[in-house]
Amino acid sequence: MTTVHMFAGQGSQRRGMGEGLFDRYPDLTAEADEVLGYSIRDLCLTGGRDGQLNDTRYTQPAVYVVNALAHHALADRGEHPDAVLGHSLGEYNALVAAGVLGFTEGLRLVSARAAAMAAVTGGGMSVVVGLRESTLRFLLHRSGFAAVHLANLNAPDQMVLAGPREDLEMMELILTDAGAKLARRLPVSGPFHSPHMSPAARELGPLLRATPFGPPRCPVIANRTARPHRPAELAAALTEQIDHPVRWTESVEYLIGLDEDRPPHFVEVGGGTALTGMVDRIVKERDRHAARAARTSPAPEPHRPGHRELIAQEAW
Repeated sequence: MTTVHMFAGQGSQRRGMGEGLFDRYPDLTAEADEVLGYSIRDLCLTGGRDGQLNDTRYTQPAVYVVNALAHHALADRGEHPDAVLGHSLGEYNALVAAGVLGFTEGLRLVSARAAAMAAVTGGGMSVVVGLRESTLRFLLHRSGFAAVHLANLNAPDQMVLAGPREDLEMMELILTDAGAKLARRLPVSGPFHSPHMSPAARELGPLLRATPFGPPRCPVIANRTARPHRPAELAAALTEQIDHPVRWTESVEYLIGLDEDRPPHFVEVGGGTALTGMVDRIVKERDRHAARAARTSPAPEPHRPGHRELIAQEAW
C-alpha cells in the first residue's frame, strides 16, 4: 500500500501547536528564528501579541515550521512517504518533505508569500458545505456576483468561495436558501486562491523563478494541476497557485485512481484532522459512485500498472 503524507495550510493554526517539537529540534527552530526575526516557538505556543498567530504574515510561517518539524519526527521514526501533497501553503511543506526545497529555503519563500498575500485586503473567504460544484457554479452565475470565485475544491460537497466581503455575505444567504448545509465566513484576511490575489502572484513570481529546485525523492502533487509537479513548470505552478483554485478533490482522486485495488494510506502530518476529513468525504463519494456504476455496468476493469509505477511515470 502506498503511503501519502498530507500537509495542511492556513486555517490549521492553533495556540499551543508544535509543543514538544521546538525543544526536540533546536537547530531548525533557531534557523527559523534567524530567517523570521522573531521566536517561532513563542508565537506558536502563546499565539503572539494581539492575535499575531491569526495574521497571515505570521500564520503561514508558523504553520510551515510546525508541519516541517512534525515531518522530521515521522522521518526519525522511519516513516517515509511514497507521495506527498499539501493544501495551499502546505504544498511548500510537501516540496520540502520530497527534498525539492531545503527547510530554510522553503521558509524564506513562505515568508515572502505570506507578506505578499497579506498585502491584498478588502476580501475574504466562505466555506460552503452540502452543494455540488455544478450547482454552486450555476448559483454563482445566476447571482450576478462576478467578483466571487471558487477558491478551494476540498471535497465533492465542500468548497470555499473567495471575493469581496459584502458579496460573500449575500452569497451565503443565497446558498443557504438553495439548500447548503453550511455557508459561513472563514477567519482569513483576504480572498485567497482567486483572481483578486494576482498582485501577490506577480510579486512572488520572480522569487520563485530564481529559486533552484532539487530533484524529488517522491512525487509531489500540485494544487494547480492535481498532477505531479514537473521541473520546468514548478515555479509557474507555485506562482499560479496563489490566484487559482486549490484542486484538492482532484488531487486525492488522482492518487486513489492510480490503483483502486490498493488505495493509498493518507497520513495528515502535524496533528490536525481537517485534511483527513476531506479525504474521507472524497472516498465515500467515490464508493457511492462505484456502487451505482456496478449496478449498471458490471464488466470488470482491465488490469492496470501498480500505484508506484504510475506516479513515477508522471513525476519529474
